[in-house]
Amino acid sequence: MEFISQPWPWYVAGPLIAFIMLSLLLSGKRFGLSSNLRSMCSIMGAGKHCEFFDFNWKAQSWNLIFAVGLIAGGFIANQWMGADGVNISQQTIAELENMGVINPGQSMVPSELFSWDNLLTIKGLIAVILGGFLVGFGARYAGGCTSGHAISGLSDLQLPSLIAVIGFFIGGLAITYFVTPFLLNL
Repeated sequence: MEFISQPWPWYVAGPLIAFIMLSLLLSGKRFGLSSNLRSMCSIMGAGKHCEFFDFNWKAQSWNLIFAVGLIAGGFIANQWMGADGVNISQQTIAELENMGVINPGQSMVPSELFSWDNLLTIKGLIAVILGGFLVGFGARYAGGCTSGHAISGLSDLQLPSLIAVIGFFIGGLAITYFVTPFLLNL
């Protein structure tokens, strides 16, 4: 079965996101994926040991279903929608090749950092463990993840979400320009 491999145009995807956000705002719900970790910990009984996890997770079950849908959608897109690579500029390709990336743009992420073979290397451990810790800490410290702040918080015109999104972009740029080249050259 072959599907169209092009992303949806902005004039289709944008209004759909706006419709979903308006529906969530009108129903009093807030979107964010990092809250699913709290729900999963609560489901597993962490509320018995920590007050933070002692809440009614069933009220957030819609968000858990959304997260499962994201995973299923990612799988479907990867298997049948032709995610063959990334369209990047020739200058970026040249810079990545200088850092040791083989065939940049041919896959979604450089296999020199993100592959099962590299997971147990020094750079793989730094990327996964330290990166995962920093993302988790940052999401908790900011009071939500990038999707929660950038989509839900900005839709609700929340100043803390604007500040968090600016911080996420600054952090992403810093990692891109300072940490990633270091990891690739390890």
